[in-house]
Amino acid sequence: MRILILEDDPFIASDLQAILEDEGHEIVGIFDSLAETYEHLEDDFDYALLDVDVVGGKSFGVATALVERHIPFAFVSASQPGDLPHSLRRAAFIPKPFEEHAILQSIDETSSRLYSC
Repeated sequence: MRILILEDDPFIASDLQAILEDEGHEIVGIFDSLAETYEHLEDDFDYALLDVDVVGGKSFGVATALVERHIPFAFVSASQPGDLPHSLRRAAFIPKPFEEHAILQSIDETSSRLYSC
């Protein structure tokens, strides 16, 4: 899958990139701010991993744009699921510190739904 990452901690972003690339996924971009991410929402990608608190605020607007475009995503955050707006509480949520299998499982579940049709 082609994956976009919104994460403002460079060490976490690097970990996510390594985990995903080791499994054969392609990273289309790693962005640390809302402004930068909004510029790339029209890029060609299949999935996104979003930190909640990033440079410029919270990623809820990005998440809403992804919902509107029918692009699956997961929040990867130290925030609590209850901190999400009600409209986004059904989104996948992976708490930090995350485990590699949780990241890969969120993507595997999405890809199996996409390709089982």
